Amino acid sequence: MRAETAMTKGEVTRQHIIEKAAPVFNQRGFSGCSMQDLMEATGLEKGGIYRHFASKEELAVAAFRYAMQQTVAARIVDLEKVTGAIPRLMHVVKAFVEIPSPVPGGCPLLNVAAYAESGCDGVQAQAKEAMAAWKARLLGILEDGIASGELRGDVDARRTANAVISMLEGSLVICRIEGTKQARRDAQETLEVLLGGLAA
Repeated sequence: MRAETAMTKGEVTRQHIIEKAAPVFNQRGFSGCSMQDLMEATGLEKGGIYRHFASKEELAVAAFRYAMQQTVAARIVDLEKVTGAIPRLMHVVKAFVEIPSPVPGGCPLLNVAAYAESGCDGVQAQAKEAMAAWKARLLGILEDGIASGELRGDVDARRTANAVISMLEGSLVICRIEGTKQARRDAQETLEVLLGGLAA
């Protein structure tokens, strides 16, 4: 008798397609990724892919979701072990700077923004949800810190969360253009000063 948690053959194939397609979409964008690219990446014929996904957009959405899950999981490792709002925020920043996306192509959110003209509404919607989830994680830490008295009462949690995300994602843009990691390190050092100044 098959264990309840075991995947069926169809589910295994579907997951294989997603995992192989994710780097292709992440590196080339929706419009820059052809069915031939996906066939080469997955080792399947067009019909084999469409047996599991009704359209290229459906696969792109699943691939983006997978890429984000992998990236977030890599960057929040051990976060639950960190206590205190400021140490937790510092941990988030450090992880973002030091841990690259495990999916080739870099940050999925940045890539979706770069390929925003692709017209894949499903991926855009997923990216919006992913951004909201990231903001929510930061807001939760900040609001807990304010409530506990660790952070100043006049700290604007929303503004701070937006500033952290903007600086980190912006540093990736600079790094990509300049071909160095300096902007990420500069962002980390600047954010450490900013976040340290939130203490009550």
